[in-house]
Amino acid sequence: MIHGVNPSFTFILDARAAGPHFPGIGRYIRGLAGALPAQLRAQESLQFLVEPGPGSRFIPGEAVSIPAPASPFGIAQQRAIPPLLTDAAVYHSPYYLMPYRPGVPTVLTVYDLIPLHFPGAVSLRARLLFGLATRLAIRAADRIVAISESCRTDFLARYRGLEPEKINAISLAPDDRFRPQPAERIDRLRREYDLPAEFGLYLGINKPHKNLARLVEAWAGLDRDLPLVIAGAWDDRYPGPRRAAERLPPGLVRFLGPVPDDDLPALYSACRLFIFPSVYEGFGLPVVEALACGAAVACSNTSSLPEVGGDAVRYFDPLDSGSIRGTIAEALDAAPDPDASVRRASRFSWEATAAATLEIYRSLAYNHT
Repeated sequence: MIHGVNPSFTFILDARAAGPHFPGIGRYIRGLAGALPAQLRAQESLQFLVEPGPGSRFIPGEAVSIPAPASPFGIAQQRAIPPLLTDAAVYHSPYYLMPYRPGVPTVLTVYDLIPLHFPGAVSLRARLLFGLATRLAIRAADRIVAISESCRTDFLARYRGLEPEKINAISLAPDDRFRPQPAERIDRLRREYDLPAEFGLYLGINKPHKNLARLVEAWAGLDRDLPLVIAGAWDDRYPGPRRAAERLPPGLVRFLGPVPDDDLPALYSACRLFIFPSVYEGFGLPVVEALACGAAVACSNTSSLPEVGGDAVRYFDPLDSGSIRGTIAEALDAAPDPDASVRRASRFSWEATAAATLEIYRSLAYNHT
């Protein structure tokens, strides 16, 4: 470096996992990609490693996209990706399937340990792959971002050789579109989905750790003339919640299936109560999205969820149907406080997430010069 001349730094964010196959990771990449550019210094630039096709459409128009010659699922990336990174000051992989010898300072984002905490939910092959690939990714990374303090604690407990100073907790955030919706938009959504004036809402997939069957069981004992609406992608391997609902009076539980992203703010805003009974979450983004829309929320008292909901949420023991039922009843009897929900959600922003992430990029880039 020439004395008195500021070096330039290029940060590369690997956006190959931003497609529909990874809805949660995709939201993380899109949120970060949207907030990072505005915070770059004059000597810094940001580039995106993308797979050709619709998955890269979210990239900001002025940003540089690098077409990837290999998928994160293929072993070919181990040789094909590192040559694309040679001019990078920092490479950021938001997924554990990545080049394990990237050749440049590397940041890794981790989300949860669901395949290890819930071995029955994934195949033996998937567990082995997750375990091996995660260890390789942790070894390859110079710094690690965990999406909550709970997630950070989990990884430190699981991977005993992981130094605490190597991993930082940086929260996720709701997109700007998640805000209380006007009455006309809510009314239109109710007509489109044939929803009543009041209903309870769950949004998410039906995998075992989401604990949906126990929520249906708890709802059945409420003795309220109020339907539970379950929205989100459905995995046919786990029919338990539907079977539980089939034993109940018709209409008490409704399954909407996947809901377009554009309808989610109105759906959150329309519900009387959002319920999230998951046994384990790395962050629990639906909770903060619901809060941002002014919804009352009841959720589990486990893993990261109290960290996300704070004192704006009512909590229950997700393994106790009576606790779930009692907390839901208390929440339904209480007066909604949309302002308290929105205030809590306002603590999380992609701008803050991007700023904290940039601090890590800079600590690697400037110290590596």
